[in-house]
Amino acid sequence: MKITDLLAVESIKLGGSATDKKDVLIQMVDLMANSGKVNDKENYLAAVMAREEESTTGVGDGIAIPHGRCKGVSKPGLAAMTLPAGVDYAAMDDEPVNLIFLIAAPEGAGSVHIDILSKLSTMLMDDDFTEKLRAAKSVEEFRSIIDQTEAEKDAADAAKAAAAATANLAADAKAAGTDLIVAITACPTGIAHTYMAAEALEKAAKARGIILKAETQGSAGAKNILTADEIANAKGVIIAADKKVDLARFAGKQVLQTTVSAGINKPDELIDKIVSNQAPVLSGDASAAASAAGQEKDSAAHTFYKNLMNGVSHMLPFVVGGGILTALAFLLDMANAGQGFYGSGSFLAYTFKLIGETTFGFMLPIFAGFIAMSIADRPGLAVGFVGGAIANAGYTFSYISGVVAVNQGLADSAPGLTSGGFLGAMFAGFVGGYMMLGLEKLCEKLPAALEGIKPVLIYPLLGCFLIGIIMFTVNPIFGAINTGIANVLENMGTANLVLLGALVGGMMSTDMGGPINKAAYVFGTAMLAQGTESGQIIMAAVMVGGMVPPIVIALSTTFFKNRWTKQDRSGGLVNYIMGLSFISEGAIPYAAADPIRVIPSCIIGSAIAGAMSAAFHCTSPAPHGGFWVIAVIGNPLMYFVALLVGSVVGCLILSFLKKPIQEEA
Repeated sequence: MKITDLLAVESIKLGGSATDKKDVLIQMVDLMANSGKVNDKENYLAAVMAREEESTTGVGDGIAIPHGRCKGVSKPGLAAMTLPAGVDYAAMDDEPVNLIFLIAAPEGAGSVHIDILSKLSTMLMDDDFTEKLRAAKSVEEFRSIIDQTEAEKDAADAAKAAAAATANLAADAKAAGTDLIVAITACPTGIAHTYMAAEALEKAAKARGIILKAETQGSAGAKNILTADEIANAKGVIIAADKKVDLARFAGKQVLQTTVSAGINKPDELIDKIVSNQAPVLSGDASAAASAAGQEKDSAAHTFYKNLMNGVSHMLPFVVGGGILTALAFLLDMANAGQGFYGSGSFLAYTFKLIGETTFGFMLPIFAGFIAMSIADRPGLAVGFVGGAIANAGYTFSYISGVVAVNQGLADSAPGLTSGGFLGAMFAGFVGGYMMLGLEKLCEKLPAALEGIKPVLIYPLLGCFLIGIIMFTVNPIFGAINTGIANVLENMGTANLVLLGALVGGMMSTDMGGPINKAAYVFGTAMLAQGTESGQIIMAAVMVGGMVPPIVIALSTTFFKNRWTKQDRSGGLVNYIMGLSFISEGAIPYAAADPIRVIPSCIIGSAIAGAMSAAFHCTSPAPHGGFWVIAVIGNPLMYFVALLVGSVVGCLILSFLKKPIQEEA
């Protein structure tokens, strides 16, 4: 498909005129309607106007690319107009607009159409191309200029893609003695500005001898994706986006956040800020991120971890919100403690409990959905979500047969359900994600005419059905595993619980927010979801272990001042709050500066705290909150003792290992 396949002759107007921005947009919508691609002009015009309210589509240099996506569009299309006298369009550079391309996209437009429209957007960054269009004497010449330029761009892009397949940008930058910069561009609709910003940044960097790679997060998914090796070796990151971009992978890097329009119009200024180290550094465990990043290209384990953590990070708000709300329900219903209806014995308590349990119920579907989305992008989300929901419910073929038998009067009851739990949901996420990649590969052979219905019909219909069949088949296995784990925990003696508490507590201090820390936390929340007392004991040990590292730092900087600089002591005070709030990352700057002394001290302190918490049978129905949820902690006094002893021991070890320094207070 070519650009001119979307640009009908009747949708082009040369030598036009308009009184203002609204007038030109109305004319452009009329031109689009001339080609039969719009079935509801008012609806489409409203969508175009709504996009203009977000930010102007007048990108500068006399060019505007208005666009709209709505049900009023029946087919993807383009309309074009030249205005020799120009029109005031409130463009980014405040100059009149004299060349306009209007984009129409139906809801659920296929990726082929989006790729075509994004290609046009980047072509419009070429001044020679736009000047030829403005000077065109006929519609045929206008279309011919587009065809010729598109053919040249396709050839150039193919050569670029071939070179990129074997390129090592980090090594190339080092060999050339220049900087490597990475970027992400994204706009709300992901059709035009996303790709124009990427093009502008890459052209500006190339002109200065700098290597820059831009990942585009458009409506058809992320393209030109940054590898962890490129991120690890980049001098900095430019985020030119008008929508939320996940920054977790850029921990420890300079990150300059700006608008997509700045990426189009001020690329040199943005690059200057990175080169001159003027951009802020994103907080986080840079060393851990870099270590993991360096292995991503060759390591299947890191790919697995990345996909898993995408599910975990999106799941946690549901775990935390639902868990704490449910815990508060029990706190509000203390008068009925020990009763079968404990937690729902009053209107207020049951309100909290119902909201909390509903929130918590989304945990596994969200977890599976975003694992699948990490693997297969948007087509994976619904499939993973459905698989996670079925795993959570525990549906099986035997259950279906039992219900049918009951309905037909052949049986008195159906078999019971056993949730596949965390492992079942994880299985659903990974299988669903890779299954969708395979389905997308198979659908590449379908006719181009079906491109638009793939994401809205074929992928969700086949994907959801297939993951359902798969989960009905394997749920008995995961249900049995889940039941086995619950039985082991319930029958685990005190000594074994203490050892497990020490293990998960120590893990929370190993990398403080890194893979080991997250593995321990995910294990704790999975055990909490079992609904057993042992699960709550493990969750309490995990949480107290994560609270220790910042408090170790805070105590040492307070009571052993001669071991720390004045700046260290000032920062140490904040760690009291961070520790009590269960934010282990407060200790990261100190661990990064002196890992040999800080990390072992914190691990020992956390392991002791976790072991003591388990030994005292402290329980936590809340998966987060730290000391601020002490009211719902079982055996709260001894929980505080465990936290205090672990923190003091860690502080003493650390302060002994560190040598006094000579500095004025």
